[in-house]
Amino acid sequence: MVYYRIGQLYMISKHSHEQSDRGEGVEVVQNEPYEDPVHGPGQLTEKRVYLNSKLPSWARAVVPKIFYVTEKAWNYYPYTITEYTCSFLPKFSIHIETKYEDNKGSNDDIFHNELKDLEREVCFIDIACDEVPDRYYKESEDPRSFKSEKTGRGPLRDGWRESHLPIMCSYKLVAVKFEVWGLQTRVEQFVHKVVKDILLIGHRQAFAWVDEWYDMTMDEVREYERTTQEATNKKIGIFPPAISITDIALPSCSRSGPSSAPSTPLTTDAPEFLTVPKDRPRKKSAPETLTLPDPALSAQSMFTSNAKPE
Repeated sequence: MVYYRIGQLYMISKHSHEQSDRGEGVEVVQNEPYEDPVHGPGQLTEKRVYLNSKLPSWARAVVPKIFYVTEKAWNYYPYTITEYTCSFLPKFSIHIETKYEDNKGSNDDIFHNELKDLEREVCFIDIACDEVPDRYYKESEDPRSFKSEKTGRGPLRDGWRESHLPIMCSYKLVAVKFEVWGLQTRVEQFVHKVVKDILLIGHRQAFAWVDEWYDMTMDEVREYERTTQEATNKKIGIFPPAISITDIALPSCSRSGPSSAPSTPLTTDAPEFLTVPKDRPRKKSAPETLTLPDPALSAQSMFTSNAKPE
């Protein structure tokens, strides 16, 4: 799991840079140490994701031409919390918890009893054999043909989860909430599909880019993260103050955060033409099994989605 932590940071930075262009992409607002009394030292990251052109036509019809989603992540590896909110739609949120274990997805109770009484769907993501949307496919990032020069891992064939050892699993518990009349089911189902695609693509890239990050130290990947984030912000045409990234833990008293990883506050009222129906339970999903290439590590990814038709 230690190797994957570096691979994950590298993959996120490089992927964000590749997916950004003038006016759209991922702007890094904050990236600094965060001390939590429960989870200990970690890293707090806040980003703004501009993606209007990537929305389906029915979604573009009801949102402003320019808007962004706020991503906040608290990384206490091997446990992380990620939240997505949108000021334009205060009734919309995505909450993802991630836990990593050295197994191939055999722990059915990793999130304890949180979902036992709820209807849910559990999806296993196979980074080698699951189909990738054509617009995202790259032959150089296909685990079925990629072979690592530094680690000797790959290509991945059918049944690789049974034959590759050691192996690591990334479990994700995903909750999507969108309480807007007439759009709730469609939006929640769309978001679950997008999350699943992102997990699949990201984990394929982490595997295919292993020779780029395998020899990195944590200091080196943090420096790569800093320079790439600055380049990405300039690429999308945003020039915020210089980003300070450090791994030096700050005392908890120096930060006005909650006792555990907080939820992003939602204070903006919904537009007048969007009405909120009666209270509805948050739909949940528990995700993922992932594989990481490394002589001492392989990873697989399981994604659990809990959206049910209304």
